[in-house]
This record gives sequence, structure tokens and C-alpha cells, in this order.
Amino acid sequence: QVQLVESGGGLVQPGGSLRLSCVASGSIFSINVMGWYRQAPGKQRELVAAITSAGSTNYADSVKGRFTISRDNGKNTVYLQMNSLKPEDTAVYYCNVELRISGSWSRRTYWGQGTQVTVSS
Repeated sequence: QVQLVESGGGLVQPGGSLRLSCVASGSIFSINVMGWYRQAPGKQRELVAAITSAGSTNYADSVKGRFTISRDNGKNTVYLQMNSLKPEDTAVYYCNVELRISGSWSRRTYWGQGTQVTVSS
């Protein structure tokens, strides 16, 4: 049983900042990749940022230089620091974790419930 709990979303003015957090819990053996996706109304879900267990990161071009992804392996937590937010960043943000549950060799993907980020003046 694995659960992802997200927090940190909200309403912010253009140019402002938010930090999203996602905590994974349950019968987890190891976590490989943790990331954030977002989905705006009428658009497909897209990858925002991802980070491997070794610390390698990947960002969407639209957020490079503004967003920073990080993780705390001891706490099974991934963060997304969002600075210089733009109205175009408005979306539901979803935590995504690729992991192995205890007693299994296979990797499985889990999704958070989503948290709304609204950037508006």
C-alpha cells in the first residue's frame, strides 16, 4: 500500500513563489524517480520536472531557470520550488513516483491526488 500526499498549492500573483511537497508512504522498498506533472484545463498532462535517486534532474523548457526540483530520500519526499510564476503555470500539479514496493522486483508508478496552482492578478 502506497500513498502520496501533496501540499503547497494555492493562489499566487504573477512573479510570486510556491513550494509543493509530496510525501510517499507505505510498504516502499526503494524509490527510483520522483517528479511533478501538471495539467491545465483542456490540455494534456505534461512533465514539469523529475529527479532520480542519484539526483539527476530534468525540466520542461518552459520552467527551466524558474523551478527547482529536489528530494529528501530519508523522508521519501519530493519538492518543487516554483519562482517567478506566470499565469501560464496555472494548472493542477500531480506528484508522480516510480518505486518498488516491498517484496517485489517490479517498478510501479503512483500518482498524487493533485494540487491546484493558480497564478493570477
